[in-house]
Amino acid sequence: MIGFARRAILAATVAYACLAGAQAQEALRPEVGKPLQKAVAFLRAGRYADASAQVRAASAVRGLTPAESLTIERLRGSIAEGSKDYKAASQIYADLLAKGSVPAAERLRMLSAEVSMSFYLNNPAAVENWAEQYYKAGGTDPEPRKLETQAFYQAHQYDRAVKLEGAQIAATVRAGQRPAEGQLQLMAASQQAMHDQLGFGNTMVQLVTYYPKPDYWQNLIHAAQTRPGFNDRLTLDIDRFELAIGVLNKPAELMEMTELALQVPLPGEAKSIIDKAFADGTLGTGPEAARQQRLRALVEKTYADNKTKLDGRVAAAQGERDGNPLVSLGQEYNSYGMYAQGIPLVLSGMKKGALRHPDDAKLHLGLTYMNAGQKAQAIAWLRSVGGTEGAAEIARLWLIRIGRA
Repeated sequence: MIGFARRAILAATVAYACLAGAQAQEALRPEVGKPLQKAVAFLRAGRYADASAQVRAASAVRGLTPAESLTIERLRGSIAEGSKDYKAASQIYADLLAKGSVPAAERLRMLSAEVSMSFYLNNPAAVENWAEQYYKAGGTDPEPRKLETQAFYQAHQYDRAVKLEGAQIAATVRAGQRPAEGQLQLMAASQQAMHDQLGFGNTMVQLVTYYPKPDYWQNLIHAAQTRPGFNDRLTLDIDRFELAIGVLNKPAELMEMTELALQVPLPGEAKSIIDKAFADGTLGTGPEAARQQRLRALVEKTYADNKTKLDGRVAAAQGERDGNPLVSLGQEYNSYGMYAQGIPLVLSGMKKGALRHPDDAKLHLGLTYMNAGQKAQAIAWLRSVGGTEGAAEIARLWLIRIGRA
C-alpha cells in the first residue's frame, strides 16, 4: 500500500506534470498559470493550505478556458489527496474520470488512487468498483487487487476475499513464483472465519511450504491432533515430528518423549533423544539434573539389555498367529538403526496380517525408510497410510516436510 507521505509526493509530481502539459498544449494566462505554479510548489512542500489558497486565486479569474478549468480541478484533487482529505479527492477524481478528459497514463493513477482512498474510507463496494475499472483500463499493478481483497476481509465478506485471494495465489503459483506471505495469511484467516477447515488446512500447507515457520507448523499439528477420532497412542508420533522441526525442545517435553519411547519399547530411539538433549545442554543441568541423569541411566541400561535379547526373540515372534509381535520386534530393531534386520521383520508381520493398527505400521515403516536414507520407499509408504485415528494426518505432515504432499 502506498504510504501517505509517498502518495502526497506522487500527487505533487502529477500536479506539476498536469500543469506543464496544459501550458504546453494551450498557454495558460499568467493570472491563472502563476498561482497554479505556486500551488504546485506548495504541494510539493506539503503546504496544503497555501496550495489551496493559490488554486482558489486561479479559479477566481474570470472566463476560465476548458484547459484552465481542467488543470485547476486536477490540482484540487492532488491537494486533497496529498492532505488526506480522501472524501473530497475521491469525488474530484470521480468527476474528472467521468468527463473522460484525463490522459490515459494519469487516468490509471487516478483509478489506483480511488482504490486506495476508498479502502481508507472503509467502502468495499467502491474499492471493488474502482479496482475493476483500473484493470479494465489496462492497469497491471497488483496493489489495487490486494486492497480489494483486504476490503472484503475487513467487511467480513470472507467468501469474496477467499475467491479473489485464491485466484491471485493460484496465478502466482502457476507462474512458478512464491505467493506473498501476507496473501496466504489473509486467505487462511478468511477460511478460518468461514469455518472452512479443509480450505484452511490447504492454505496452512502452502504457508509451511513457502514459509516454514514454527507457528505455521504448529497450526497444522494442532489441526491433526484435534481432528475427530485422533487417538492418544499417536502422541509419540506427534512428539517425533515436533522434535524433527525443532518445536519440541523443552526439558520436560524431552523427558516425557524419552519415557514414551521406552514404554513402546523403542530403547534405541529413547537413547538418541536423551543423548542429543544432554549433548546440546538441554538436559543435564539445573535443579532437575539429577532426575534427568537417572532417566539417562535407565535408558542406557534398557538399551544394552534389550539389544542383547533381540535375536533370541525372532523365532517366538515368527511363531505367533498374527503379525503384531513381528512388527513390534522389527520396530525395536529399527530404533537401534539395525534396518537390515528390522525392516524385513516388519514386512513379514504386515504380510501375516491381523494387525491391531495397520496404518500405524505403515507410518512407522515409512519413517524407518526415511531414516535409512531410502526416500522413494519412505514416500510410497507414507502415501499409503490411511485410517481415521490420526496416522494419515501425521504421514501427511511428513510428506509436506519432505516436499511430497
